[in-house]
Amino acid sequence: MSQTITRWEMRSGDEPLVETEVEAAPLEKNEVLVEVAGCGVCHTDLGFYYDGVRTRHELPLTLGHEISGRVIATGSESNRWQDAAVIIPAVMPCGECDVCLRGMGNICSRQLMPGNDMHGGFASHIVVPSTGLCTVDEQRLSSVGLDLADLSVIADAVTTPYQSAAQLDIQPGDLAIVVGVGGVGGYAVQIASAMGAKVVAIDVVQEKLDKLTSYGADLVLNSRDISGRDLKKAVKTFAKENSLRQTEWKIFECSGTAPGQTAAYGLLTHGARLAIVGFTMAKVEVRLSNLMAFHAQAVGNWGCLPEYYPAALEMVLDGKISMKPFIRQFPLAQINQVFTASHAHEIEQRPVMVP
Repeated sequence: MSQTITRWEMRSGDEPLVETEVEAAPLEKNEVLVEVAGCGVCHTDLGFYYDGVRTRHELPLTLGHEISGRVIATGSESNRWQDAAVIIPAVMPCGECDVCLRGMGNICSRQLMPGNDMHGGFASHIVVPSTGLCTVDEQRLSSVGLDLADLSVIADAVTTPYQSAAQLDIQPGDLAIVVGVGGVGGYAVQIASAMGAKVVAIDVVQEKLDKLTSYGADLVLNSRDISGRDLKKAVKTFAKENSLRQTEWKIFECSGTAPGQTAAYGLLTHGARLAIVGFTMAKVEVRLSNLMAFHAQAVGNWGCLPEYYPAALEMVLDGKISMKPFIRQFPLAQINQVFTASHAHEIEQRPVMVP
C-alpha cells in the first residue's frame, strides 16, 4: 500500500523542526508500518536538539523514541502484527547476534533506536522491525483511564526504570533511593514502591516531590535544602526509624545532571547498588575507591530490553503505576512550542505529541 508520512524533522539545533512529507518505502519482510498514536518528548530528544548530543543518523532526522500506535501494514513475514495496537521499544536489538542470543541485547551493535539510528515517532507513521513489538490489550485501557497515545511513554520513561529495578534486584523491604524525579525518576519511585521497597525521593523541585508522596515516595528530600553528608544522614535516620537496613541501598540516578550524579554517588553505603539511568554531557569527579571500600556496585542502564515491556505494561494496566497524572497530550503540530516550553521547564508533565 502507498502511504504518505508526515514528519517533523530536525535539520539543526538552530532552526525549528520542519514539517515534511515523504512516501513510505516498500516494507521489508520483517518490517511493519505503524500509524503513530502518540510519541513522548524525552530529555534525550531535547539533548539532541539543544545540547549538541549527536545522533547516529545524519541530519535531517525525525526525533522521538517513545512511540505507541497501530500496525496498518506488514512485510511478508510480519502478517501476525496486522491491526495490532503496539508499543515500539525505544531500543530494538537485532535479536540474532551473539550478545542478543546471550540475553545482552542492550549492547547489540546492530540495535536501532528511533530518533537516533532512524527516523523517529514525531510523525504520522513510522516503519520499524517487528522484532520486539509489545502488544496492547486495548479492552483493559479504559479500566485505568488511558488511551493508546498515553502508553507511548512506557517505551522509555517507564521501561527504563523498570529494567533498572530489575538490575538492582529490588526486593520487598529494600530501601530504594531515587535521585531526580522527573519523567523517568517519577516512574522509578512508583516501580520501586510497587516492588515492595521503601522509597526516598530526592530532587530540587519541591512540587515534584510533594506530588510523589501520593505515588510511592515514603520520604522526600529537597537537595537545595539538604545536601552532601547531611543528605546521607537524613536517609540513614529514615532507615533507622523504619527498621530498614543501613546497608545494601538501591540507588537510581535519574536526574541526568552533574549535581545529581555527585549526590547519588555520595549515598553509597556498604553493599549498595547504584544504577546510572539519566544522561548528561557534563563530567563529574568521584573517588572510585569508594566502590572498593563499600564493596558496592555501579551499573549503567541503556534503554530496556523488549522482553521487559510486557511486565512493565502489566503494572500499568493493573494500576500499580499511575500514568495520567504525569503526562499531557499535545497536537503534533505544536511540537516546536512544546520543545521550547519543555526546555524551559514550563511543562510539569511529560508531553505526548499526538498526530
